[in-house]
Amino acid sequence: MNAPIARLFVVMGFLFAILVAMTSWNTVLHAKDYRDMTALNRRELLEAQKVRRGTILAGDGSTIARSIRQADGTYTRRYPTGREEEHALGYNYTRLGSAGLERFYNPDLTGRSGAELGSIIDRITGSGKTGNDLRTTLVPAAQKVAIQQLNGRKGAVVALDPKTGAVKAMVSNPGYDPTQLRSPAEFAKLNRDPDAPLLNRATQAGYPPGSTFKVVTTIAAIDSGKYTPDSMISGKNGKPISGVPLNNDQNENFGDITLTEALTKSVNTVYGEVGEKLGKTRMAKYMDRLGFDKPVPIDLPLDERSASGERTKGKLIRPTGGAVDVGRMAIGQDKLTVTPLQMAMVASAVANGGKLMKPHLGDRIVDPDGRTVRKIQPEELSQVMSPDTAAKVGAMMSQVVKEGTGTAAALQGIDVAGKTGTAEVDRPCGPNQLWFIAFAPAKNPKVAVAATVECGSGFGGTVAAPIAKAVMQELLK
Repeated sequence: MNAPIARLFVVMGFLFAILVAMTSWNTVLHAKDYRDMTALNRRELLEAQKVRRGTILAGDGSTIARSIRQADGTYTRRYPTGREEEHALGYNYTRLGSAGLERFYNPDLTGRSGAELGSIIDRITGSGKTGNDLRTTLVPAAQKVAIQQLNGRKGAVVALDPKTGAVKAMVSNPGYDPTQLRSPAEFAKLNRDPDAPLLNRATQAGYPPGSTFKVVTTIAAIDSGKYTPDSMISGKNGKPISGVPLNNDQNENFGDITLTEALTKSVNTVYGEVGEKLGKTRMAKYMDRLGFDKPVPIDLPLDERSASGERTKGKLIRPTGGAVDVGRMAIGQDKLTVTPLQMAMVASAVANGGKLMKPHLGDRIVDPDGRTVRKIQPEELSQVMSPDTAAKVGAMMSQVVKEGTGTAAALQGIDVAGKTGTAEVDRPCGPNQLWFIAFAPAKNPKVAVAATVECGSGFGGTVAAPIAKAVMQELLK
């Protein structure tokens, strides 16, 4: 081989290597980034309409999304259950883009995973194919119960399997019918609606948690070794916290009481003092383990997941920051906002012996021939606390339901562990954000739940607790 040919051979080999490297960079290493931008990629969406998109099914095998072939040979989506799973399910339309599970699992549903050679060839040749089906973990009966219990009120309900992280129910109200979104006018109308029906309140709305956050403080207090369930603390009303008097509900005054009694009766001044003595660093440590300060890693698009934590001027700040009043944060006030999903995770970590599992809505991917392509496996996010701490905190939460503020959540023949929350909010629609988080059965938990109602009157124990009770009852049948 003469020198010019050899040089040409080297140059061509070098250019080919660059081509392979760039193709791999785009289609393999950065495939997820491109998939995440699908909602903005109109060409991708137009191509997808030529594919029979996979069916999405509920946990019981019922269809919640399917593709219908149109006269021009393209496909469009139909959502037969209407307003039952809409916020988790999302939608997929050429003119609007996609959201929810439809967007997150788009490569599977279209059969065009960017990492597969077959998918690359399909893109080049323009050949169509049938997408894979998605089986979810959602339980339709529990979804219906949650919607019925909210009874038109704004709010959200999330129920998890604490051992696996499987989401059994995720409801946000008000909702919408995703089939109606075929009309751009309807989508525009929903976008303008001040009640924000397109917002997934379970994963995107930030609410003050009120006294449900005392469970987080209890975890930090006991697991750190600084307190026990029998530690005695003054529950005096008007106790100075951060130099400013803190009051108990209805200005009730307590003497020295145990930490268990303080959780059972939701005594603010006890928990304000506990928060101060634990300090910001220790509180931040346990909040981090529980997943605060970052979006929950659930199988939904990133822009549909909000982080829980302290906020000022709309931005997250660390619990260790100078602007944080740790005593008031410890009782679920200060500048703290949380999502219902995050608080369901708090309950699930206690229920699961201290292990926090990654929540997931997808159960498995099934190909057109009925073969399981991928099973979504349980994944541990962190060991939040020791099993001993989890048992002690769970026993304390059981007392809340047996004889404290959460008696409305009691189930016949089944021990329930829970915590109420009534957070004051400065909104014209109503004075309180009402909460209840729980798990059951207390000794062998199978479900952990969080329920919240916006702009309500009354208390978490009388409004939110019955909602959570009904959902748990349905899931424990």
